[in-house]
Amino acid sequence: MITKREDIRNIAIIAHVDHGKTTLVDELLKQSGVFRANQEVAERVMDSNDIERERGITILSKNTAVYYKNTKINIIDTPGHADFGGEVERVLKMVNGVVLVVDAFEGAMPQTKFVLRKALELDLSVIVCINKIDRPEARPTEVIDEVLELFLELDASDEQLECPFVYASAKAGHAVLELEDKPENMIPLFETIVNYIPAPTGDPDANTQVLISTIDYNEYVGRIGIGKIDNGTLKVNQDAVLVNAHDPEKCKKVKISKLYEFDGLNRVDVKEATIGSIVAISGIEDIHIGDTICSPENPVAIPFQKISEPTIAMQFMVNDSPLAGQEGKFVTSRHLRDRLFRELNTDVSLRVEETDTTESFKVSGRGELHLSVLIENMRREGYEFAVSKAEVLYKNDENGKLLEPMELAYVDVPEEFSGSIIEKLSARKGELRNMSASNGGYQRLEFSIPSRGLIGYRGEFMTDTKGNGIINTIFDGYGPYKGDIQYRNQGSLIAFETGESITYGLFNAQERGTLFIGPGEKVYAGMVVGQTGKAEDIEVNVCKKKQLTNTRASGSDDALKLTPPRILSLEQSLEFIDTNELLEITPKSLRIRKKILDPTMRKRAERKN
Repeated sequence: MITKREDIRNIAIIAHVDHGKTTLVDELLKQSGVFRANQEVAERVMDSNDIERERGITILSKNTAVYYKNTKINIIDTPGHADFGGEVERVLKMVNGVVLVVDAFEGAMPQTKFVLRKALELDLSVIVCINKIDRPEARPTEVIDEVLELFLELDASDEQLECPFVYASAKAGHAVLELEDKPENMIPLFETIVNYIPAPTGDPDANTQVLISTIDYNEYVGRIGIGKIDNGTLKVNQDAVLVNAHDPEKCKKVKISKLYEFDGLNRVDVKEATIGSIVAISGIEDIHIGDTICSPENPVAIPFQKISEPTIAMQFMVNDSPLAGQEGKFVTSRHLRDRLFRELNTDVSLRVEETDTTESFKVSGRGELHLSVLIENMRREGYEFAVSKAEVLYKNDENGKLLEPMELAYVDVPEEFSGSIIEKLSARKGELRNMSASNGGYQRLEFSIPSRGLIGYRGEFMTDTKGNGIINTIFDGYGPYKGDIQYRNQGSLIAFETGESITYGLFNAQERGTLFIGPGEKVYAGMVVGQTGKAEDIEVNVCKKKQLTNTRASGSDDALKLTPPRILSLEQSLEFIDTNELLEITPKSLRIRKKILDPTMRKRAERKN
C-alpha cells in the first residue's frame, strides 16, 4: 500500500553560479543545531575540496540532513556552473521539491533557466528563495516578475505557478515571507519547506527499489552509491540485484554490506532504512549511476535520463619535453591511465578513450572549466603530463552535414564596451540575438555562438571590459558548422636553445613582444617564452650572454631594465595555446611548448599543412 513518510522532506538547492546556494545550506545547518554553540565553522562548509573553496564554486553535489521540529530534511547542494550541469540533472531524481535560489540583484540567469526547466520537467514542487535582499542594489520586486516570466516561458502548470516566495539573506542568516517583515532567523524558510514540499511516498511492504543517483568514492571502502529508497526496505546483509534501465542485460547479484544515512555533515551507520530515506551504500564495487538496487524476487529497474554528452575534448599525454620527469611524482603512461580511469568513478560527464598510442588519452568533458578542474586536481596530486588545445566534438546529421555544439552566451557589460564585445564575438561566428538595457549603465547582450568560438575567449573578454564584464554560457544543442575561426592573431616567441634564461637575452627578446618568463628559468629549444605583436612565430635566444671585452669601462653600461613578465595561470595557458602547441603541466611549473621542438622539422610540417 502506498504511504506517505511524513517525518522526512527531500529537497535540492538549485541556482545559477554564485547566487548563494552553499551559504544558504550553511545557515540551515547552523540554525538547526548541527554545530555546537562554540564550534568554529568554516564558511561554505559544504564546499569540501580545495579547488571549490579557492574558486568559490560547487563542483560536486553534496548531501546533508538537518532536523526541524520532528522532521528530517535531507538537503542536496548542487553545482551552479553549466559545466557541471550533469550533476544537477541526476540528483533531482532523489528529491520531491527544490529551493530555487535567485540573486536579488542579478535576477534570473541562464543556469537558473536550465535548472528550473529540469525541476519542472520532473514535476517537482518549487520554492523560490530571493537571496541577497540586503545588497544595496537589490531589486527584489523586479526579480519576482522575472522569475514568474521564466515559469511562464517554461510552460509551468497553474499549480507550479502558485509557488511560495521567500526572501532571504543567507549571509546574515535570516528569511522572511513578506519584504516588509522584520527579519530574525531562517524559521520562515524551514516552515515553508515542511509545509509546501510533499512528503516522499512509496510502498514499505513492496519489493525493494533504490535508484542510485550519485557515486562517491573512498580509498578505504571503494565506490559508495547514494540514492533514495522508492519502495520496500533496505537492510544490512540483505541479498539484492543490480539492474539498469539503459542496460537490460545487467542483472548482478550483490549483498548490502554497509548502510548509512545522513545526519548533518556526517554519515551514520544504520541497520535498515525504509521509503523516502536517502541512503549511502558501500561494498558494491561495480555500482554505477542509474543502477537500481532491487529485491531478487522482482528486479524492476527505475527509468533514468541519460547523462548529457561531452562537447569538448583534449589529449592528455605523457610529458616528453627535455625537462620531463624532474618535478612530478607520477610521470609514466601507466600512472596517467590509472588516474584518468579512476576519475570516471565519480565524474559521469567525463569520457576517457585510449588512442593509437599508449602515451596519449583522449579526455572529453562538458567544457573548459570541467577539464581544467581535473587538470588542477591531478597537478596537486603530483602528476606530470602534457595537454593539447581543447577542441569541440563534431557530429554528422542524417544527411551527412557537419554539426557543431552551440552555446547561448549572456554578456553583461558597461555600455562603453558593448561595441567591441559585439565585434569580437561576431568575428568568432557569434550571432547577436538580443540586446537590452540592464541596471546601473550595463547592457545585456545575448549571442548564439559555436562552443569553439568561446575557447580561449574569457581572458580576452576580461581585458576588453577592464574586469567589469560578466559572461555566462549554456549549452544549446548542435547546429550547422559555422566556418573557420581564427583563434589567435599573435604568434609565439620561441626559445632558440636549451639553457637558463639570462637578463641580457631577455632584454633583447622583450623588444619583440610580451615575455612569459623572467631571468634564471630553465628553457629548452621549442619552448614558448612569450607572445609576439605580429601573427607569425619568432625565435629568440633568451640564454644569450653579453660578450665582455677589456676595452669597456665598468660603468659605461646602464643596468638593463626588464619589463615584468606576464605570468599565465592554468586557465590562461589553456586559452593561449594554439593547435600546434602543448601545455606541459607539472606540480611546480606550467610551460607552453611547440608540439614539434626541432625548428627544421616544425617548418617542414607547417609547409605541409
